[in-house]
Amino acid sequence: MTNIVKRKGHIEEFDERKIYASVFAACMVLRMTDEESEVTADMVTHEVLDTLKNEKEVQAHRIHVEVVKILKKYNPDVAYMYDTHKDIY
Repeated sequence: MTNIVKRKGHIEEFDERKIYASVFAACMVLRMTDEESEVTADMVTHEVLDTLKNEKEVQAHRIHVEVVKILKKYNPDVAYMYDTHKDIY
């Protein structure tokens, strides 16, 4: 996967650090430890990368949906925070 089609239609190069940072931020809002937040962010980032590995272009919304789906397996509270509070990241 190389390109992300953003909500307003412009295209950006994929940056996995943005997924990691946003998941980490959602974890921290829920007062998880740094270590727990890092592990969760790392697992989610790797699963998203694996899910979308053959895509050349993907909608930003699809990435959001995938992150929420994966987070629900690990921590439903973080998934809720990530999904409903986009202003934290």
